[in-house]
Amino acid sequence: MKNNYLEILNPSVPRRYLLLVAALAWTTAAVVLLSKAFIYMDLHESYLVIYLILSVIGGLLFYYFLFSKIATKHINRLTGFTGERYCVFSFFNMKSYFLMFLMISMGILLRKSHLVSVGHLSFLYLMMGIPLLLSAIRFFIDGIIGFNEK
Repeated sequence: MKNNYLEILNPSVPRRYLLLVAALAWTTAAVVLLSKAFIYMDLHESYLVIYLILSVIGGLLFYYFLFSKIATKHINRLTGFTGERYCVFSFFNMKSYFLMFLMISMGILLRKSHLVSVGHLSFLYLMMGIPLLLSAIRFFIDGIIGFNEK
């Protein structure tokens, strides 16, 4: 009887779907940041084009030097699982959940503290949304066509 309760409380999915769950989580974070970026963006900013270019370049650099390595680490970890089913939340390890919590908290703190205007903060959101979206695309690709059953 005890195992039945644990099975009910443990939302498990086949391991192949963990990459798609991760892709959806990263896509959600990217959409939230990118939508906030465009909502808060000051279209009358005199340096708008420069900010946009710098944000895109910064986002691509963040992806190349940091997020691509994080995504690769998670993809390798998830494809290395040997069991059939895993908890749907195991697409991240505890360190990654902590980092996610920290990044979300810092973003909220920056926005609520008014230390940085939301117009300027929008470019930071854009710069962070780009690598999240690119990482999500990697998870989708690996989850749909690149996952090799072991």
